[in-house]
Amino acid sequence: MTALHTDLLVIGFGKGGKTLAAAMGRQGRRVIMVEQSELMYGGTCINIGCVPTKALIHRASVRPQDTDPSAWFADSVAWTGSLTSLLRKKNFDMLDSLDSVTVVTGTAAFIDEKRVEVTAGDDRLEITADTIVINTGAQPVVPDIPGLRDSAHLITGTELIGSSDLPRRVAVVGGGYQGIEFAAMLSHYGAEATVLERASRVLRREDEDVAEAAEKILRDQGVNFVTGADVTRVTDSGDMAVVHYEANGTAGSLEVDAVLAAAGRAPRTAELRLEAAGVRTTDTGAVEVDQYLRTSRPHIFAVGDVNGGPQFTYISLDDYRIVADQMTGEGKRSTADRVAVPYTLFMTPPLARVGMTETEARATGRPVRVAAKPIAAIAAMPRAHILDDVRGLMKFVIDAETDAILGAALLSVDAQELVNTVALAIRSGVTASSLRDAIWTHPSSTEAFNEVLANVVR
Repeated sequence: MTALHTDLLVIGFGKGGKTLAAAMGRQGRRVIMVEQSELMYGGTCINIGCVPTKALIHRASVRPQDTDPSAWFADSVAWTGSLTSLLRKKNFDMLDSLDSVTVVTGTAAFIDEKRVEVTAGDDRLEITADTIVINTGAQPVVPDIPGLRDSAHLITGTELIGSSDLPRRVAVVGGGYQGIEFAAMLSHYGAEATVLERASRVLRREDEDVAEAAEKILRDQGVNFVTGADVTRVTDSGDMAVVHYEANGTAGSLEVDAVLAAAGRAPRTAELRLEAAGVRTTDTGAVEVDQYLRTSRPHIFAVGDVNGGPQFTYISLDDYRIVADQMTGEGKRSTADRVAVPYTLFMTPPLARVGMTETEARATGRPVRVAAKPIAAIAAMPRAHILDDVRGLMKFVIDAETDAILGAALLSVDAQELVNTVALAIRSGVTASSLRDAIWTHPSSTEAFNEVLANVVR
């Protein structure tokens, strides 16, 4: 067994870990980056997450009507694969080009709190490090439904984006953001997608009016929904699967070509032998961290999806900033500093939100005003007409006493960009009136704020 010592060991090539490795490497620190698979250089986002899924969503939205859906899907998967290969190489080169950084491909497991063993076939490498960062991400959750895991027709999101075969009929088990996004994408490619959601409605974290508007867009697009659905079992029948469920006291079934497990992603820690290092985990299996992302061992940090925080690549990037501040800065930055973190559901048009919902704001007891308007009724948003998509709505939640923006839900073209402006306004204390009276370019989607924020409806 070969043995090495390094200043910093990063386990996993995700956003937070790779950015930290590069930053410390440029400072001349000895860094070892361990990644289990050469197909995951760069992490989840560029390989099996944000980039390929959004690339496929974009390609679906621009499919020519006279193009065979299956052929377009296969071509889109191939195109997306070329994109991720390019980005994967760029990410590897980013670290490999630094003299003080070494990339090791293999599976890492703790020997004790200072030592990690990396295996690749018969090869063994023992690494000791002054600082260790766990950055192993998350993996798809397959629900414990009788017959599902044994079904030949089971797929996860990771498998879906790597397969050139477009399922003609697909059951999506889970009506959260991941399930909705995949269902919308598959529907655009021409598949018949049915979402099975256990709760009484999809998008439970959104206000009811926003969720209803999003669901209507998806239904009009061809996505089917069965809510209040408890999937009881999955059985294979030749070249198809039968999904059995009960919804509102009535039994039902679906015959499909594929069953997509979209019940979320769980922190990936099984291979790490965390108990050998004395690193604690939470009830959900995430690595337990404090607000500075330190684990129960002060020299070991956990960043990204593995620490149980919001599973966004931009949160992982902020995790890097926190750990870097601990290693080379003042040590003050923490997760408590995060305010108004936005997110986007990439259906078409996108649904983006930041801050409180109306329901959450009213639950605080404060006086609340709401400004909302359907996109089709916003005269000051010609861009939506130019892009020929006037579906959706904009909704702002405002503190009636201070005029502070408490939150916003934007279901419209360009929502994934608009929400960043609103998030910055919230963080900077820009009032709703100031956002309303600002000067925006024309024709743009941002100028809709002028009209929507003048339209207080309740």
